[in-house]
Amino acid sequence: MKRLILMRHAKSSWATPGQDDHARPLNGRGKVSARVLGDWLRQKGYLPDQALSSDSVRTRETFARLKIACDTEFLGKLYHAGPEDMLRVLRKARGDTVLMLGHNPGIGWFAQTLVAVPPPHPRFFDYPTCATLVAEFDIERWEEVGTGMGKAVDFVIPRELTG
Repeated sequence: MKRLILMRHAKSSWATPGQDDHARPLNGRGKVSARVLGDWLRQKGYLPDQALSSDSVRTRETFARLKIACDTEFLGKLYHAGPEDMLRVLRKARGDTVLMLGHNPGIGWFAQTLVAVPPPHPRFFDYPTCATLVAEFDIERWEEVGTGMGKAVDFVIPRELTG
């Protein structure tokens, strides 16, 4: 059994006009959301043993604020990656529980392709910032993962945790 935690980065700042997209940091709300999502992952026992993240500033900051210690890789190929690229990266994962941290629209599309049945959540298909899907796969190795193989175990958005 393998578990995937698929998270979109937290809310980023647009305060600096003309700033390169890759360099945009989190805004205040995003900082709070990332911390709260880290607490949620700990409370639920969904702690990853490996994290695969885009190398953008906002994904790095999101991961740092989760306060999770695990083997971590920040990969340029996950910056605005589509579902096919994300699947290729996931198939090389080594952990039993893997956190993938990326961007929309790719991460939302990837979530939709992975699960056999989407979670009954009204925000699943638009995958807002810091949205997090937890899915399980009845496989031995990540190389075996494919579309429609995942079982959605949990899905949450920060607003549900921060009130």
